[in-house]
Amino acid sequence: MPQDKQTKNTDIFNTVTAADYLGLASATLEAWRCRGGGPVFIKLGKAVRYQKKSLDTFINNRVCTSTSQEKG
Repeated sequence: MPQDKQTKNTDIFNTVTAADYLGLASATLEAWRCRGGGPVFIKLGKAVRYQKKSLDTFINNRVCTSTSQEKG
C-alpha cells in the first residue's frame, strides 16, 4: 500500500525543530550555518533541513570528560 503524501518524515527537521531537539535557540543554528561549526544541514532551494542522524552525530561528537576539553 503506498504511503499517503501527507505523511511527514519525522527524521527531517526544520531549523526551529532542530534547535528544539538540541536544546538551543534557532538563532544559534542560523549563526553556525553562516560561520561553520554546527551540524551539517541540507539545502532544498531556500529551505534548510537537518537530518536527525546528523544532529545525533553532532551531539555524540561533543561528548567530554572534563570542562578543560575543547570540542567543536
